[in-house]
Amino acid sequence: MGVPKFYRWISERYPCLSEVVKEHQIPEFDNLYLDMNGIIHQCSHPNDEDVHFRISEEKIFADIFHYLEVLFRIIKPRRVFFMAVDGVAPRAKMNQQRGRRFRSAKEAEEKIKKALDKGEVLPTEARFDSNCITPGTDFMARLQEQLKYFVHNKLSTDKLWQKVKVYLSGHETPGEGEHKIMEFIRSENAQPGHDPNTRHCLYGLDADLIMLGLTSHEPNFSLLREEVRFGGKKSQKRITTPEETTFHLLHLSLMREYIDYEFSELKGQLGSDYDLERIIDDWILMGFLVGNDFIPHLPHLHINHDALPLLYQTYISVLPRLGGYLNENGHLNLRNFEKYLEKLAEFDREHFSEVFVDLKWFESKVGNKYLNEAAGLAAEKEADSAPGLSALTSSDEVTGKGKVTTGEEEEEDDDLFETEFRQYKRTYYMTKIGVDVVSDEFLANQAKSYVEGIQWILHYYYHGVQSWSWYYPYHYAPFLSDIRNISGLKLTFDLGKPFMPFQQLLAVLPAASMELLPECYRHLMTSESSPIIEYYPLDFKTDLNGKQQEWEAVVLIPFIEERCLLAAMESYNHKLTKEEKDRNRHTECAVYSYDEEIDFTYTSTLPQLFPDIVHCHVRKAHIPMDAWQVPLGHVSRGVDHSALYFCGFPTLTLIKYLCPIKYLFTLHLTFLLGKSVFVNWPHLEEARITAVSDGETKFFLEEPPGVQRVYDRPSTPPPTKVTYLSDKEQKEWVKDVQGITENFLKRKGIVINETAVVLYGQLLTGRKYVPKANGQVELEKQWSKQVLSFAYQTVVKDIKVFYSSLTCFKSLDELFPISTTVFMVGNPYYGAMGEVQDSSDVIKDGRVRVVFSVPQEPQLEPLIQNQHKYCVKYNPGYILASRLGITSYLVSRFSGSIFIGRGSKKNPCGEQRTNVGLNLKFSKKNEEVPGYTKRTEKEWLYSSAVEELLAEYLDRFSEVFDTVSKNSHDDVFYEDDIWPGEDQNGAEKVAEITSWLKSHPVSSISRASCDLQILDATIVEKIEEAVEKAKVKKSTKKVRVTVKPHLLFRPLEQQQGVVPDPNAEYRLFDRVVNIRESFTVPVGLRGTIIGIKGAEREAEVLYEVLFDEEFAGGLNIRCTSPRGYRLPPCALINLSYGGRVDHTSHKLTAIVKPQPVTGANFNSRQVAGLNHSPRSPFLPTQVRGKMAREKSFFWGRRYKIMKLSNGLMVHGPQCQSESDAKEKAAFFALQRLNSVGSGFPLPPPLYPGMSQIRPSPIGAMPPVFNQGY
Repeated sequence: MGVPKFYRWISERYPCLSEVVKEHQIPEFDNLYLDMNGIIHQCSHPNDEDVHFRISEEKIFADIFHYLEVLFRIIKPRRVFFMAVDGVAPRAKMNQQRGRRFRSAKEAEEKIKKALDKGEVLPTEARFDSNCITPGTDFMARLQEQLKYFVHNKLSTDKLWQKVKVYLSGHETPGEGEHKIMEFIRSENAQPGHDPNTRHCLYGLDADLIMLGLTSHEPNFSLLREEVRFGGKKSQKRITTPEETTFHLLHLSLMREYIDYEFSELKGQLGSDYDLERIIDDWILMGFLVGNDFIPHLPHLHINHDALPLLYQTYISVLPRLGGYLNENGHLNLRNFEKYLEKLAEFDREHFSEVFVDLKWFESKVGNKYLNEAAGLAAEKEADSAPGLSALTSSDEVTGKGKVTTGEEEEEDDDLFETEFRQYKRTYYMTKIGVDVVSDEFLANQAKSYVEGIQWILHYYYHGVQSWSWYYPYHYAPFLSDIRNISGLKLTFDLGKPFMPFQQLLAVLPAASMELLPECYRHLMTSESSPIIEYYPLDFKTDLNGKQQEWEAVVLIPFIEERCLLAAMESYNHKLTKEEKDRNRHTECAVYSYDEEIDFTYTSTLPQLFPDIVHCHVRKAHIPMDAWQVPLGHVSRGVDHSALYFCGFPTLTLIKYLCPIKYLFTLHLTFLLGKSVFVNWPHLEEARITAVSDGETKFFLEEPPGVQRVYDRPSTPPPTKVTYLSDKEQKEWVKDVQGITENFLKRKGIVINETAVVLYGQLLTGRKYVPKANGQVELEKQWSKQVLSFAYQTVVKDIKVFYSSLTCFKSLDELFPISTTVFMVGNPYYGAMGEVQDSSDVIKDGRVRVVFSVPQEPQLEPLIQNQHKYCVKYNPGYILASRLGITSYLVSRFSGSIFIGRGSKKNPCGEQRTNVGLNLKFSKKNEEVPGYTKRTEKEWLYSSAVEELLAEYLDRFSEVFDTVSKNSHDDVFYEDDIWPGEDQNGAEKVAEITSWLKSHPVSSISRASCDLQILDATIVEKIEEAVEKAKVKKSTKKVRVTVKPHLLFRPLEQQQGVVPDPNAEYRLFDRVVNIRESFTVPVGLRGTIIGIKGAEREAEVLYEVLFDEEFAGGLNIRCTSPRGYRLPPCALINLSYGGRVDHTSHKLTAIVKPQPVTGANFNSRQVAGLNHSPRSPFLPTQVRGKMAREKSFFWGRRYKIMKLSNGLMVHGPQCQSESDAKEKAAFFALQRLNSVGSGFPLPPPLYPGMSQIRPSPIGAMPPVFNQGY
């Protein structure tokens, strides 16, 4: 269900409500629910404006699967993963579905006709009809089969999935997706052993999910959705890949607190009777009054005209006198609701009074009454004196009691106002609803139907469907002042039963989509003799009814009469084929779980795309359709969890004090040094405080480089130093305060008042297992190297925090079991992926035995040396202008946007504008088009490709250049001014220009931030060639070594966000390896840095990587195939950095015990040294201090004799120093390695036709532990 513009309104009113999903600070969730239809639409028809767009069904399925994988990886649910596809909807929803499908079919037809009229050649393949995303179609049946395959495949092969229960409620299970999800949540909430602190995440695009989530009264509930850009044009290109999509988390925990704040005025009036849970229930009810998918909005109540503040203020004024609430857990209190509407009805009169004033002004100008008193009285006589209308007068007088009339003129004006107000409403009903007589009975039916609708929706939200057949029988709602005498209504509903899938298809589809129906029913939509042909008009009207956007308009088509529809179908049901009968049924929701003991082959229905699952370990069970129903009396209530803070769930309640007085700082605040606190309120993040300052004095930790200790014990006070700030430092302090204050005000809508104290701290990046004595390990917090500033009054401390429930390892053998995948973060073999071997004989000495895979690295040094030959050359605009014979102004204008309107400057025709610029630069958004434009601090630069493009443009359409040159101060140019001749058609010329621009390759090139350091496409292509040459050699080596555990990095969920080597610096051309498991990029896959996007925060830096192999979900980032991806530092180990450190330090950082590698999987090959990428001339985006390597990175004791495992000894007298001895030891060790090692065979590809991934995973992956902690 949708509530138009609601999401935008609450986002602007409550700015802290949503936050961008950042990988390093996503809350831990127990349950993830997906409203699937948004994903299906996104992956099947991402841009309905593009009539040339075509997509295969196989591509749709693959994209849907990938989208699901990405969402799962973002949230990582612990217990439940629920996928809900819309099934047959209640009859109340079908009217909206019917209107939407008729409109989409008509719009598609109009767009195709418009394109053909322009002379565009459309593809011969049939376009995807989005109306097929309706229960019962062939497409949905095939999608359901593939979703089943997807679930079986992921549970059998992906460790992250194997710990959760997967529910799949497909299109065959009746009910809307989001409401099937809520049925499950209500059912779980009703269970005796329900955990009230369960953490829920619901993905979906509809704004009403906010209301649905709040009905659960669960304290930890968030919504996940794609970023919404308000005010965007429909023609703007939509991002379809989930990797490039910005996701937002909307926290209902904050929404609850904002509602509490919105109605805080009531606390003083209600006292102990104030109940936030009841206030939230009433807030949900008020949201229904502005319209939704089941009932229309009340007249003139529009969100963008401040309808919601009106509803809230009316509620605040009325509630203290009601003696209760409006919504009692889904049951409408009719007495209280009537009183609320009586007060709200004053709005009707106020709105008309504005109209009335305008009418009187108009009458004074034209001397003709719009609706005079006599006309109003005559209309009343036509309606049999209409006692109902006369009753309106008394009702309206009640609402206008505040008026005092003292003269006959005022009384006459009031009488005139009342008469015209009645006539105004009469005209509305007669023109909108089409009634001839606005009688008492009609108004009573209007009121009853509307109140019935409100009650039906409340039941639907709180208790599930209470009637499958009920629907609101009008396109328009009654006036507020006409919803009267409702307190005595008896509202009951007949449950009935849902439509069958084919019944719904015939009820909601237009004739243009008849191919989606079984053949035996199609003629019912088109044949003149069809008994239901009237329900399928080929043309129909729409009515904006006060709205602004066409998609908000009321679609004026007749409502389907259920009895006629079923009777018409009855005669043809026997003609259904067996396959069609199988589609026309209802089935239960299925729940799937991993069971290692089950092992069978799951046969794929699309073996050419998705292979059979040879070893399927999935257990399946069915959930009866009525299993999740709860009684009408069930009350969903959360618990007060204020004593426990769940990381990632923001709250406004933890700060209740004002800014501290300065003397408190010097006396008390230094105790925060070295402590862990929470910053960035209300979206709290943990940080370690390193300094405290009041603008004059600064206390800070005096720690050795690289030390990031938390001093949480009184026995170990932090090493503290104090300094007095210089004048320059004091100014910097003031700037920090101003920046903090402005950020809180403009981004969060929070006034933090005067800041007297600033804390400086390092944000938590994650947790890392650190080896301790006696083979033990501890999970320690890791902190960013970057120090940020925070206002003291926004810092939260001394709260009880709930951390992750993941399994925590205690010892080295638990952390590094056999077959575990690890990466080396020391030299030699820096960044190499390895597999843990049996280490029982060495683990007691604090060592782990690993077999590393060392592949042949591509030779990029020649390319780096000669990169100037392949770089795109950029020149200032005046250079291009001189070559083209035009002004630099024209170069600047045409490389950006040029708008052409209809008509002429003196006589414009409409507001339609067409952009005929090259769109190669975007100054306001700070974006450029790689290979074409580049922005410097002073000016824009252009490549030769822009020169060629402008030259062709000038040759084809020189008249446009002439017009722009002569009218340089204009923002818009006009067709008739550019092509003034009678034989010239400006519209055709504009269409010709846009068609030419679309056909040029530049139209499909994506733009990039001007702050992004990138390698040009030509250089990227050369890197691809170098990588392919290296593959030909196939010289992956294997070496077995024994390593200190602190030099091994194991990909673990507990360690996500931790940068494997915090000292690493990244440069363009650097070689890297992906170290994340269960992610889009395969673990262990190597690649090259081709772009660096800086950020204010260390954890938000992104690197564009060109990987050595293609993979599912790969992006085309200036490369010839989908092998690119953008990754943060925590996902990578920089191989080139390891080479740079190794070549400069000449220090052995791991005990290496070369041993012959034996076993069936190993072949005898030569082990060669690593070819590390050479030093790049490019500087990293982050300026990091060069910290001295920690002493723990060295090995051995102060022996004069170094003994290797092969018996070779390097004697002290032969060495000048200890470091010399270590160097010689390393040299001999590496020489010895030249005689051992082998490679692993590559595993078969997951999907036929896809390239194999190198380096391959070594052996079986360990299970992901996500219980306990």
